[in-house]
Amino acid sequence: MSNLKKISIDGIEVEVDGAMTIIQAAEVAGVEIPRFCYHERLTIAGNCRMCLVEVVGGPPKPAASCAMQVRDLRPGPNGEAPFVKTTSPMVKKAREGVMEFLLINHPLDCPICDQGGECDLQDQAMAYGVDFSRYREPKRASEDLDLGPLVETKMTRCISCTRCVRFTTEVAGIHQMGQTGRGEDAEITSYLNATLDSNLQGNIIDLCPVGALTSKPYAFTARPWELTKTESIDVMDALGSNIRIDTKGREVMRILPRNHDGVNEEWISDKTRFVWDGLRRQRLDTPFIRENGKLRKAGWDEALTAAAAAMKGKKVAALVGDLAPAEAIFALKAMVEGLGGHIECRTDGAKLVAGNRSAYVGTATIEDIDSAKMIQLIGTNPRLESPVLNARLRKAWSKGAQIGLVGEAVDLTFDYDHVGTDRAALERLSSMEISQETRDKPTLVIVGQGAINEADGEAVLAHAMKLAENSNSKLLILHTAASRVGAMDVGAVTAGGLKAATEGAEVIYNLGADEVEIAAGPFVIYQGSHGDRGASRADIILPGAAYTEENGLFVNTEGRPQLAMRAGFAPGQAKENWAILRALSGELGAALPWDSLAGLRRALIAGHPHLGDVDEVPLNAWQTLPLAALGAATFRNAIRDFYLTNPIARASTVMAELSAGAKARGTTAMAAE
Repeated sequence: MSNLKKISIDGIEVEVDGAMTIIQAAEVAGVEIPRFCYHERLTIAGNCRMCLVEVVGGPPKPAASCAMQVRDLRPGPNGEAPFVKTTSPMVKKAREGVMEFLLINHPLDCPICDQGGECDLQDQAMAYGVDFSRYREPKRASEDLDLGPLVETKMTRCISCTRCVRFTTEVAGIHQMGQTGRGEDAEITSYLNATLDSNLQGNIIDLCPVGALTSKPYAFTARPWELTKTESIDVMDALGSNIRIDTKGREVMRILPRNHDGVNEEWISDKTRFVWDGLRRQRLDTPFIRENGKLRKAGWDEALTAAAAAMKGKKVAALVGDLAPAEAIFALKAMVEGLGGHIECRTDGAKLVAGNRSAYVGTATIEDIDSAKMIQLIGTNPRLESPVLNARLRKAWSKGAQIGLVGEAVDLTFDYDHVGTDRAALERLSSMEISQETRDKPTLVIVGQGAINEADGEAVLAHAMKLAENSNSKLLILHTAASRVGAMDVGAVTAGGLKAATEGAEVIYNLGADEVEIAAGPFVIYQGSHGDRGASRADIILPGAAYTEENGLFVNTEGRPQLAMRAGFAPGQAKENWAILRALSGELGAALPWDSLAGLRRALIAGHPHLGDVDEVPLNAWQTLPLAALGAATFRNAIRDFYLTNPIARASTVMAELSAGAKARGTTAMAAE
């Protein structure tokens, strides 16, 4: 029996699933219905009443379109489709009344409100409200909440749509916000005045339809019409969240999420959203050369000549950092291997297998989490390694998915079966008999970097692949570095890993690898954007662009190539990464065969065709790894401090404050004696 039902909205007839609400059916028909509390990714509250419509033949009063399903509507007297009006006099009067109620206590302080210019209340008051008020009573005021260093609150503006409460409870998985009181005393608050303990909390700023919740670091710095908006990709983790970078002049003012159902839906992590102040601090804006133990400023000609002189005739090794675009890695590989050197991207020691995409990417897409009935996590804490992916796991759990974890027992915001902490638990899982009933369910195995960066990492990966094969599961390797999959794709690896690549090297070319210690001895050329660990060890510094300052290709954790676009220019004399490598290759007398980014991309795609299919996840042929003996160690997660994982984050004062707050919360309070 078909579930489809016909409905006519303002004379436009559409056929939709009967379980759809009227407001959803109106979107299919292209009819706009205003709303404040309704959000397609949250449960239905039905409390703002802005979405009232008239159901012809129904009760003689307007109905809330967000809470009424199409299948509950009665057909017309002759069996015709139910008829809904969204612009009738009844609806117009009802909306004006609702707007009048919403504005009873609203302070109308638009000139000093950060939401001004992109405020749903402003827009809908203009479109559906009236230009007067019949209320003369004093307005109610509310005390502002302290939700932490990210979210600024002005609770007098709140219209009690409860979007923030529903998001923090349902998506972020924390239970610190709610609504207390009744009638005039009703207010949104945090229980026991707690600050929010979630690395997804910034999303409530986007969800708030009024100016009650705004961005604290961005406060009073710009208006939306002053900003240049650039659609790009995030590199703070390997998920590849789709973002919009807003700039004013040369400065990045804020970062907002873009909707992409296959990757991040419409959420981003707090590190993604608030790391922009790190783009302004600790920047490398001119080349440096070390003389007599001290770095001094130099010109580009001098620095490139010195770098070329240091590399000629020497044994060279190249290291790839976590934030490098695929084009720069490809150019570096071509240059270094042309000198007879080695290149390595697995600087954390991860035992990823080159050439076998099913072993370093897997066979699953992020979207597969939504339909999975069973999910096995191995050696990972997705709440720190990829908070948005963790929210997706929570969504699957809320739909009934059973989730297991081998590794450290941590708070993931949802219940899971803790199978064990060591390799023995994984071995038991991979060797157990799996019932046909389980094999028939959509299942998923997710392996974290903490599981595979020990000495027996390849054996761990082999057992995880065996488990996936036995249970007919898809496999997803959850990376922590945005550049890692792209670097593996272009072959920026050396047999034997980091030790083999750097053994006996006289010169190390460091492309933004700030998470690795380079021992004394080799001559170090550092190319990067921030004065972090890599720059402090360097003998020559070549200042490069950050991810917001150059066009670049990044491949996310599921193997999807995506383009990060330039939103501004690098400071001072810093240049795009690929251009520095092209200039240096010319100084070496072996110029790389391209003079533009387009030419470099053509060469990159010619060698690796799947990188040309932007925003598509290629299918990976399944190649199992030979089983080997596992060690006896317990699994250790890859990330300890979520907020300080890369040089941009470590330069950010907001991230430093958040890191200190997280450490303080993690310290057990001592009771007073």
